[in-house]
Amino acid sequence: MKAEAIVEYGAPLQEVTMDTPEPKGSEVLVKVSHCGVCHSDVHLHDGYFDMGGGNKLDVSGGRKLPFTLGHEIEGEVVAVGPDAEGVKVGDQRVVFPWIGCGACPTCNRGDEHLCNRPRALGITVAGGYATHCIVPHPRYLLDYEGVKEGLAATYMCSGLTAYSAMKKLGDLTDEERVLVVGLGGVGMMGLQFAKAMFPAAPLAADVDENKLQSAKGSGAHEIYNPKDENALKKLLADTDGGVPAAVDFVGSEASLKFAQGAVRKGGKVIVVGLFGGGFSMPIPMFPMRAISIGGSYVGSLSETHEMMDLVKAGKIDPIPVAERPLSEASKSLDDLREGHVMGRVVLKP
Repeated sequence: MKAEAIVEYGAPLQEVTMDTPEPKGSEVLVKVSHCGVCHSDVHLHDGYFDMGGGNKLDVSGGRKLPFTLGHEIEGEVVAVGPDAEGVKVGDQRVVFPWIGCGACPTCNRGDEHLCNRPRALGITVAGGYATHCIVPHPRYLLDYEGVKEGLAATYMCSGLTAYSAMKKLGDLTDEERVLVVGLGGVGMMGLQFAKAMFPAAPLAADVDENKLQSAKGSGAHEIYNPKDENALKKLLADTDGGVPAAVDFVGSEASLKFAQGAVRKGGKVIVVGLFGGGFSMPIPMFPMRAISIGGSYVGSLSETHEMMDLVKAGKIDPIPVAERPLSEASKSLDDLREGHVMGRVVLKP
C-alpha cells in the first residue's frame, strides 16, 4: 500500500510504500476511495497548536514517523478479520474515526471521542491519506447509501463536528437565530445543520466576502463581515440585542471576540475551531452577562448515526467538495493553511 505521510513535522508530505496490513480479530481492512482534508490536519502536520502569547502546544510526540494523516475516510471493505461480524467484503462504508481505548468510564458511557487514551484514525494511529486503512471493529463502519461519494467522507468530521456543536445549543424559539462564525468546510456544514435543526434560518459571519456570498446563497438569513467596524453593531441591532447562541468554527482571537460580543445576556458560545490564540474577559462579566463559553470536540458514535439519518433523509444540503489526487495532499494542506479552500477538499488514492 501507499500513503502520503509526515516524515518531518512542517515539511512536505512524502509518498511512502509499506506492506498492506492484514486484519486480525475484529479488524476490517478498508480500501480508501476518498479522504477529506481537515484543518486539524494542518495543525498536526505543523506539530503544534497556537496557544496565544507566543506559546505552542506540542502535538508531535507519541507518533512514530512516517505518520499517515486523514480521518474523513470513505471506501470499500476488502478484507475482514475472523471475529469481524456484520460486514462483508465489497461493502461501501464511511468510517467513524474517533475511537477510544474502549475500557475507561468515558468510553463506557459512549463518549469514545473524549477518551484520554485515544486510538483515533489519522490522529494517533494511521489514517486515510493512503490506499488502505485498518479499522478496529465493524461498528465504526457506517452505511451511506444515497449520499454522494466523496461528500460522504466529509460527514465523519466536518459534518459530525457541526452537528454535535449545534446539539449543544438546546432548543430555540421560532424567532431566534443561531450565529455561525467562520464559513470554511466545517462552518458551511454548521450552516446547513442549523437550517435543519432550528426553526429560523441562521446568521453567518466571515472575513471572506466570497464565503459570505456562498453562505447567503446557501440559506443564511443575513451575513456579516467582522472586518467592517460596524458589523457587530448592525448584528446587535438586527437581533434586538444579540443572538441566543453562536458557534465559532474558526477558534481565533478575533472570531471568538466577535462571537461572544454577538450573544445577548444569557447567551451561549460554543468554540469548535482550532486556529489558535488566547482569550480573556473580566470575570465579573460572566455572571453579569450570564453567558457561557464552552467547547465541542467532534462527536460520539451515536451522534454520528443521528447525523447520518438526517443526511440520508435529504435534510442537509451538500457543501462544495473538490476532489484531488492523493499526490496533492501536501498542496491541499498548504491551500487550507492559507485559507484558499471553499468547502472541502477530498483526496482520491
